[in-house]
Amino acid sequence: MILYGEMKKANGFTLLELIIVMFLMTLMLSLAAVFFAGSLPSSRFSAVAREMAATIRHARSLAQIKGEKQTLSIDMDARRYGIDNVGGKDIPQDIYIKVEDPISGEISSGKYQLDFPPTGGVGGGTIVLWNAKRTVRIYIDPVVGSVVIK
Repeated sequence: MILYGEMKKANGFTLLELIIVMFLMTLMLSLAAVFFAGSLPSSRFSAVAREMAATIRHARSLAQIKGEKQTLSIDMDARRYGIDNVGGKDIPQDIYIKVEDPISGEISSGKYQLDFPPTGGVGGGTIVLWNAKRTVRIYIDPVVGSVVIK
């Protein structure tokens, strides 16, 4: 029997407990969003370097499979690269590019072409990509045609 002066203890949460939990969840989500937003440019930079290295390997493979020379063009002014007659990809605005050619020296504007003969070698230099935080070099072995990202 419940008297008017006695209250039955209710099971559940108080409004204050719910507000505190909601505040903590909002704080954790906002910190996670800031963390992931800061990592996106770095991920995009790494992706561009990997895609460029993969395109170089693809051009070499095409030359060997088709038995004819393939050319990879890098247009530093238009910020595009790709295998001729296959297609191209854009270089994001916050990523800069230059080529260190063993014969011509450092090239940072205009078009640069890497030729891949059917024998598997390559004529060309080192491709350098950089942004405000990082620098990556794509080394191409002229004899074997292997591609290394450092």
